[in-house]
Amino acid sequence: MDTNVIITFFACILTLFLFGRLLVIPLKTIFKILFNSILGGVLIYIINMIGAVYSFHIGLNVFTAVFIGILGIPGAILLVLLKVFF
Repeated sequence: MDTNVIITFFACILTLFLFGRLLVIPLKTIFKILFNSILGGVLIYIINMIGAVYSFHIGLNVFTAVFIGILGIPGAILLVLLKVFF
C-alpha cells in the first residue's frame, strides 16, 4: 500500500471520531437536562401535595420544571420563596 493511502485512511478515521465526539457531548447535556426536569416536576408535585394542607400551590408547567431541573434544590427553594413573598 502507498503511504498516502494509509495517511488518508487514518485522517478519515480521526475525522469521523472527532465528529462523533462533537455530536455525543450535546446529547449527553440534553438528556441530563431532560432527566433533571422530570425530577423537578416530581419535586413540584411533592411540594404541592405537602402544601395542599396549608393551601400552598406552585404551578406545575414546563418552565417551572426546567427551572428546578437546571438549578436543582436551590431552584425549588427559590420558587417556594417567590410564591410566599409574591
